[in-house]
Amino acid sequence: MPNLKPLRDYAEHDVLNGFYSWSGTIPQAKGVFVKISSGWSKDTELSELGDVGARYNNVVSQRVGLNTRVAACTNSGDAAIGVLLYDVRELDENGLPLKFDAAKQARMQCTISGQSTVILRKGLVLYSGVNGGSVPVVGVTPGAPAYLGTDGGINVSGSLANTAVTKVGQFLGTPSADGWVLLDVNLN
Repeated sequence: MPNLKPLRDYAEHDVLNGFYSWSGTIPQAKGVFVKISSGWSKDTELSELGDVGARYNNVVSQRVGLNTRVAACTNSGDAAIGVLLYDVRELDENGLPLKFDAAKQARMQCTISGQSTVILRKGLVLYSGVNGGSVPVVGVTPGAPAYLGTDGGINVSGSLANTAVTKVGQFLGTPSADGWVLLDVNLN
């Protein structure tokens, strides 16, 4: 399963923040490469998601969310637009809804359904999930290209030789014993 560690180096100009919400199963871990499932249109930017779950007399408390959505890449030839920098969750570790605790949501660095996801288009990340997350990771050499896999993750260059694949970046080192490798994401 793809994932990211806190070691990251990127410019904020290379992050899509505020444009797309998540469309897929929840919870979803950061590190998944995503594609557009519902594009932006000025006429359908926002929609009501319903009330927050608590109803009181004479109180209106509607949640508003984005209609533009991204989903995990499921095909090696998908048009990936970036990699998720934050988890997508509805509940915290105690099973309590995060929609009622924005401060905890920020501390956990996650988004909830309907909210904008944080998508990295270009930068350095410490990544796991190469070749489906198998450990030890084989075939990764520094400087080799990284290609989109079929699980939202990445594969090494030689493993998908005869299919249409999307290049998502370049490996900058050899993988650690537990499968983490420095990846230069470049989808600009």
